[in-house]
Amino acid sequence: MHRRIIVPGALGAASLMLAIPASAAAHSPGAPGIGDPYYPAYGNGGYDVSHYDLRLKYQPATDRLEGTATILARTTEDLSRFNLDFLLDVGEVRVNGAKASFTTSGEQELEITPAKPLAKGSALTVVVRYSGVPSSKEAFGFTSWHRTPDGGVAANEPEAAAWWFPSNDHPRDKATYDVSVQVPDGTQAISNGTLQSTSSRLGWTRWNWRSDKPQATYLATLAVGRFDLTTGTTESGVPVVNAYSKDLGANDGAARASVERTGEIADWLTGYFGPYPYNAIGGYVPNTDTGYALETQTRPFYSPRQFANGSNVSVVVHELAHQWYGDLVSVRDWKDIWINEGFARYAQWLWSEHEGEGTAQELADYTYASHPADDPFWTVRPGDPGPENQFDLAVYDRGALAVQALRNEIGDEDFFAVLKGWPARYAHGNASVADFQRYAEEVSGKPLAALFDTWLFQPTRPDAPAARAASLAPAQDTPAQPRSWRKIAATNDVHGH
Repeated sequence: MHRRIIVPGALGAASLMLAIPASAAAHSPGAPGIGDPYYPAYGNGGYDVSHYDLRLKYQPATDRLEGTATILARTTEDLSRFNLDFLLDVGEVRVNGAKASFTTSGEQELEITPAKPLAKGSALTVVVRYSGVPSSKEAFGFTSWHRTPDGGVAANEPEAAAWWFPSNDHPRDKATYDVSVQVPDGTQAISNGTLQSTSSRLGWTRWNWRSDKPQATYLATLAVGRFDLTTGTTESGVPVVNAYSKDLGANDGAARASVERTGEIADWLTGYFGPYPYNAIGGYVPNTDTGYALETQTRPFYSPRQFANGSNVSVVVHELAHQWYGDLVSVRDWKDIWINEGFARYAQWLWSEHEGEGTAQELADYTYASHPADDPFWTVRPGDPGPENQFDLAVYDRGALAVQALRNEIGDEDFFAVLKGWPARYAHGNASVADFQRYAEEVSGKPLAALFDTWLFQPTRPDAPAARAASLAPAQDTPAQPRSWRKIAATNDVHGH
């Protein structure tokens, strides 16, 4: 029963206000979104996560996941309430040891009200007990959990976390991870980072993984199924763990012939991007029917379809390049996706040079010539493509054209200094396209606003004089197709989610 209290006069109203504790009046709910213009509901305001501890149990036969997530964070404002992004069914929430009330709202919001308001700058420990069937959950009309014949996989961009753990689901809030997963004996659980230990008891095996460097939520991954694991080390001494579904069929050989070169490719990329930033590396190929790959941190996800036509080393180059461009330095907002995809595509062009199958310039010339002025390809602006075009081919290919144009404008010495210096400047953080332009201008000493505007922000094909100035328009009408072109084109759906 609710009683309505009527207080006569202004003095009564003032007395009522004074009865409210000043500390409570100063606290307010954290925002339900972090402020990304493409995805207003993604992420949350009011706190910053430092660590996720996930203790899970998964039953492949039923796709049932049970979990306890312990989240370590610090408040960034006075909070009366805060949100996590999550889709499974929650049984209990505790904040700093005390039970908290909770409810759900929107597509994926878990609203938590602690027993006591939280002061700005205070340590925050959140424990969430949950369960559910991830493949049965949808948000925004889709699911990011992939059911497989022998288990399930969490891997998608720009979101996947909400299907298996509660989080502040945006690249701006990176954290370290411990992921411990109990699965039936004979089944493997794959995640990011290093495998700390395994143990078996009463028909169940627990796999304990650790990522000890800051990691965006969409880069956290979980794959449960029947895998064959291979191990080794790179030439520089980084441990390698690769995993292949035992049901890859005819794609098995091509998948292994590609992913087993991970260490070699990572060592090669250090010559362009600087030291490899993590203490583990690898890749995994589950038995999914998806067609894309993803740069999940330290352990990229590859779908079997990437190897349907034979080995595909170029896709491995692409995903490993993201370990620097996308993982080590992540987007500030999702509109900054060019910094991820333009440079990962350009790494494929550099690999083509390395293999003697066409220089980056030849690939740029051929790409430019392949798209006439009236091709919709040129209407997509890689520097701010919009959420509907975030993974459009133009973000990759026109994005790489912009990288080559930059190279031609500032010269190889400064260009390769930028390529290596950028990951070091913003290591484990976030940055925007504008940040990249400023950094390239700082290194080269040249004004670059016009070049960036032409190649990244104008919804038209750069005209012939501009293209010639950037050495992207060869004298002949149709340049020869580089030998690597088909291999690179085979990865065009690499992030076609």
